[in-house]
Amino acid sequence: MHEIRIDDPADPRLDDYRDLTDTALRNRRDAEGGLYIAESLKVIERAVRAGHRPRSVLTQERWLDGIRGVVGDEPVTVYVCADAVVEAVAGFPVHRGALAAMHRPALPELASLLSSARTVLVLEDLVEHQNVGSAFRAAAALGADAVLVSDRCADPLYRRSVKVSTGTVFQVPWTRFGDWRELAPLLRREGIQLAALALREDATPLEAYAAARPDRVALAFGSEGPGLSAEALGAAEAIVTIPMAGGVDSLNVASTAAVALWALQHVRAPSGR
Repeated sequence: MHEIRIDDPADPRLDDYRDLTDTALRNRRDAEGGLYIAESLKVIERAVRAGHRPRSVLTQERWLDGIRGVVGDEPVTVYVCADAVVEAVAGFPVHRGALAAMHRPALPELASLLSSARTVLVLEDLVEHQNVGSAFRAAAALGADAVLVSDRCADPLYRRSVKVSTGTVFQVPWTRFGDWRELAPLLRREGIQLAALALREDATPLEAYAAARPDRVALAFGSEGPGLSAEALGAAEAIVTIPMAGGVDSLNVASTAAVALWALQHVRAPSGR
């Protein structure tokens, strides 16, 4: 790795890391440059271990040994700056070791991703990066084989999504899908049942659905508030709900995903059925 010390926050070599609090600007740069930002030594290590390549790293002196351990002999430029310089560039205090500008890997083809998946998480139009990151964390922890995100869903590789997921977005294979006219027939051809999580009176309680779960299933979740679209509900072969208590109508979407995934893994039909 090649270490460069920079004292001027206006140095153009740091442009990949500039104004990371501006979501619209960040997304535009990522789309143009094919980059995403990994934040913290732990997350950078997970990204590198997953085969992602850093273009550069921005770090403070005290984290340099850790970065050396992660990057090793790779031909990566590491910018070493004082805390005040890093904060002035990024627009927020960086407390977790480092930022890395990572090359985005190519997304897998939808058909190839589904070919061997038994449990799939489908996220439709989630706009909050924290919810996307949390859903990926649940997927990694609770046994999902793949995650599908709609074209209008927030970016799983946006800095905040990656951070909230603690880097698990690198563990679970994922890709994007265009619309339900594309996805639903493909799921049916693969023998994967589409189950939509929704608040409907005719919905099957989660415990009952999980006890008789099909061998291969895709769980679909919609955004906070609107929930799943009419197209998603129309494509679903099952509508599933989590019964609530205490006057609460529903859980946060990421919490719902975690509960549903856990149930699919652990709820079993009573003996004799």
